[in-house]
Amino acid sequence: MKKLDETTIEKKLLQLPEWDYFDNAIHAEFEFENFKDCFSAMSRIAFECEALDHHPDWSNVYNVLKISLSTHDANGVTEKDFDLARAIEHIVEPED
Repeated sequence: MKKLDETTIEKKLLQLPEWDYFDNAIHAEFEFENFKDCFSAMSRIAFECEALDHHPDWSNVYNVLKISLSTHDANGVTEKDFDLARAIEHIVEPED
């Protein structure tokens, strides 16, 4: 998978307002009502990660989930990271 340049990354991030680009990765932080809701989202995200064969660097403290995405094989952000970011957005902020 080809590493994306910074201009392309910033343009793609316009469609993902919760995400930022820094330290060679895209990052987001999501806050939930409680730990149970956060952990539930993490479980659903884990299934999507397995389906896409792409796994985030993430951390959880109580009701806050922090996620960083980059493609280690490409040493930067690729389309694979944006595919997973869009899937995560759909999980944590479902459309009505």
